[in-house]
Amino acid sequence: MISPIRISISEAGRLFGLSTKTIRQAIKLGEINYVVVRGRYKLNFSSVLEWSQASTRRRNNFNKMGLGQYAEKWRITNRKYSPRPPE
Repeated sequence: MISPIRISISEAGRLFGLSTKTIRQAIKLGEINYVVVRGRYKLNFSSVLEWSQASTRRRNNFNKMGLGQYAEKWRITNRKYSPRPPE
């Protein structure tokens, strides 16, 4: 069984380009899965990712201020090692 990746509220805010207030509101509304470890929220990364992509505003923040801004730089250009099919 694969263990889920868990992140803190502040880490989620930085990774997704959102405020911690927005993340806390989603937790309060039950939109993000989490567990409490030693009195601190630990969010399920995949749950936060799905939630962030469900709204255009959150998706744009992710692409402009979060991890999404680096996605283009991660593209593999060497065809020998590229997992993408030939174009």
